[in-house]
Amino acid sequence: MAQTSQAESVPDPLNAPAGPTGFADVVERVTPAVVNVTVAQEAQQTLSLPGGQMPDESSPLYEFFKRFGGLEEMPMPGPRQREGEGSGFIIDAEGHIVTNNHVVDGATRIEVTLNDGEQYEAMVIGRDAKTDLALLKIDTREPLPHVTFGDSSGARVGDWVLAVGNPFGLGGSVNAGIISARGRDINSGPYDDYIQIDAPINRGNSGGPLFDARGVVIGVNTAIFSPSGGNIGIGFAIPAETAAEIVADLKTKGHVDRGWLGVQIQPVTEEIAASLGLSETRGVLVADVLPGTPAEAAGVSSGDIILRAAGERMQEYRDLTKLIAGIDAGTAIELVVLRAGETLRIPVTIGQMPSEEQVRNASTQPPEGDEPRLGLSLAPLTPELRAERGIENDATGVLVAQVAPGSPAHSAGIKAGSLISMVGQQRVTQPGQVVDAVKQAAAANRPSVLLRVEQEGEQRFVAVPLG
Repeated sequence: MAQTSQAESVPDPLNAPAGPTGFADVVERVTPAVVNVTVAQEAQQTLSLPGGQMPDESSPLYEFFKRFGGLEEMPMPGPRQREGEGSGFIIDAEGHIVTNNHVVDGATRIEVTLNDGEQYEAMVIGRDAKTDLALLKIDTREPLPHVTFGDSSGARVGDWVLAVGNPFGLGGSVNAGIISARGRDINSGPYDDYIQIDAPINRGNSGGPLFDARGVVIGVNTAIFSPSGGNIGIGFAIPAETAAEIVADLKTKGHVDRGWLGVQIQPVTEEIAASLGLSETRGVLVADVLPGTPAEAAGVSSGDIILRAAGERMQEYRDLTKLIAGIDAGTAIELVVLRAGETLRIPVTIGQMPSEEQVRNASTQPPEGDEPRLGLSLAPLTPELRAERGIENDATGVLVAQVAPGSPAHSAGIKAGSLISMVGQQRVTQPGQVVDAVKQAAAANRPSVLLRVEQEGEQRFVAVPLG
């Protein structure tokens, strides 16, 4: 009978690596700085359902990414009001409080409840919708307990984290978990760079702090991934290095200044790269250049692929957004772009990002085209067609009159009434130009052809397979 030797002995479970023994000391130290944020808002009567009820959580009217500081409508006599609750945390002894913008957006009154139960009315110092951050202030007689932002760049996947907040309005609550991923883009805005965590967080945790195991703030809890609005182990937090910069601007100026090029961009997908004959998916594709912008003044064109900006290689389209936003207006930089197979160096002076309303008002009205191989029936933009379809006089391109069901264009999402302004990186104004450009792409054995399409007020490049 075989015997186990001393060298092959079973590992002693008492000597196995131990997990955390608890976070009680850290929690006791940081929770006095965590607050509940209650807001009152004027409700829009026209948006309410009978009885003042919100749509059911399974309704498609709910966003898939739940903002878990959501505002629940409450039926009240007289003028309709709705109330909502979120979380926040004190960052200095003077009473400055960080929370999410969506928690306080549109609030007519904001009340902060401290950990000891004391309540204060808060004022908004500044808000930044693009990063979903807001800075509040309360006035107290005594210095307040507070926490500070740490350096979240060193936080690694697998590290322990603590989420502290006000889930479902129940009051202070602490949950532990780990960092599941870094650099998450959840399509909530142009500056997405979230820390993904599995610590159980729910509605009302919005704006609360995310601590590391030492009690240092490494993030601001902001969103959860959930069809029902409850926790399924996927939450997202704004990294501390991002939040600290935004909060510093809000504290000193009440707003955030950002650099601006004035372009609409999209990623270079494998289909788009193949359409342009590129060997790899690199750079950022310029879908549109807004008029009167730094990009237009510098000569940037729709269809350009930006490879580098200010010496930085553009790996993803959001790299450009973040880089430009952090450059002061008036700064001159160089763009390296690929245009019609040629690499160009374009100097450009960064401008000041205008308000979103100003950007929308400056958007242009472009064009479209026709080709049987793709399943398109095209028509030139005659004065009669412009008048019939309400197409502005400065719009150029080719009109998509019909799209054959089941055709490559139909599968790519192109609809009748769209405008095709470019094929590849060449502008088109006549159906014949579209046909010729598609033939050239087919002759070059490209798997797809790239069309710049204006559809439902939005311009995008679409890679259509060559059948």
